[in-house]
Amino acid sequence: MSALDGKVALVAGASTGIGLATALAFADAGAQVHAAARRPELIEKGAGDRVTAHALDVGDRDAIAQLAERLTAAGPLHALVVAAGVNIKRRRFEETSAEDWDRVIQTNLTGAFNVMQAFLPALRETRGDVVLIGSVSGNYTDRSGAAYQASKAGMHALARGAAFDEEGGVRFTVVAPGVVDTPILENRPEVPDAEMRAQMLQPEDVADACLFAVSLPPRAYVPELTILPTALQALGRTS
Repeated sequence: MSALDGKVALVAGASTGIGLATALAFADAGAQVHAAARRPELIEKGAGDRVTAHALDVGDRDAIAQLAERLTAAGPLHALVVAAGVNIKRRRFEETSAEDWDRVIQTNLTGAFNVMQAFLPALRETRGDVVLIGSVSGNYTDRSGAAYQASKAGMHALARGAAFDEEGGVRFTVVAPGVVDTPILENRPEVPDAEMRAQMLQPEDVADACLFAVSLPPRAYVPELTILPTALQALGRTS
């Protein structure tokens, strides 16, 4: 049997990159996967009929509540992955606008809170898993910008606090990758070239880390998992 045979998972932020790769990895491991994003047509293009696509903005609490009602009415939920994330091009602190700050925090941190809270009752029933796609930026200073770093540091604190309050009933894991070759790199002040991108983590690498976290037996739990590209990053040093 595959690791997730008979399980049901939701991946939010699954249009491209890490979210889409995770949805596909979970499906390959036997799960029935619901994949949600603002652009569900990209999910359908990337995954075909291997997952069920849903339109969802993680900042829209009413839409999240409606999706939670539909999915939980249909059956149990065993795993939730929140992969929605953005960054901005003008990211140095002195040039970060209030509007850009709000957008990054709203998507990366408040969006994670919104989805977690809506699906928590269903996950309590199955003693399920929440996996948040954080970043090594949440623990180590890099060039990703103050807004992005604050949102990812907040995500670590959010997961720790939620896990403490749930007292082991639901496992909360933050997967914190280093630099990954995904479309978010297009928002870097200087877009990396093909040679640099070839040395980065690939979305599938991070998806494998998510699959590992949710496949552990109930007695085992990984609160935080850092995964780095070997050639580019090491702890305390970033590209």
